[in-house]
Amino acid sequence: MIDLYTWSTPNGRKVSIMLEACHLHYNVHPVDIKAGDQHAEEFLRISPNNKIPAIVDEEGPDGEPISIFESGAILLYLAEKTGLFLPDTPRKRYQALEWLMWQKGGFGPFLGQAHHFNRFVPEPVPYAEERYKKEARRLWSVLDKQLDGREFVVDELSIADFAIYPWACRHEWQAIDTADYPSVAAWMARMARLSFVQRGMQVP
Repeated sequence: MIDLYTWSTPNGRKVSIMLEACHLHYNVHPVDIKAGDQHAEEFLRISPNNKIPAIVDEEGPDGEPISIFESGAILLYLAEKTGLFLPDTPRKRYQALEWLMWQKGGFGPFLGQAHHFNRFVPEPVPYAEERYKKEARRLWSVLDKQLDGREFVVDELSIADFAIYPWACRHEWQAIDTADYPSVAAWMARMARLSFVQRGMQVP
């Protein structure tokens, strides 16, 4: 059994999608980041960076419990634990890892800044708004080019898709019109039809 500590954010949903896709049994522990639950001492023992998601797997690699924080590390752990959604061939495997790191280094943090300056600042900050809107459009263009002629990010469904999709779903927060990125829009529609994606997007 796996304990999932999460909240209804793109980073949290990456992991719930993966757990559903792998048919793993898990318990959900909501961590209300608006209420400050992420700063609780119990949670910090699992996630010292006080960020969701985090997991505790009672059956770790050596048969002992293991806790893991950071969504990318969790996706890699679950892929290696199950042998699923990470390509077997070295070339394809590294491509999947490239796009996972691309999401972790760009398509997550920069879009997160776009969310902040587009929706949550008490007073407009035009320079920041324009900076992150411009970077959001650039990142979406990179993804659109990658998906041109492909069913999934690295041809076969992988943890790269699971990492990127929940952030793409917040396109309105990023001032992005998906019609401008037809390959991404088609990919999003394919992802949205997958039952395990639908379930994972509802957690918690």
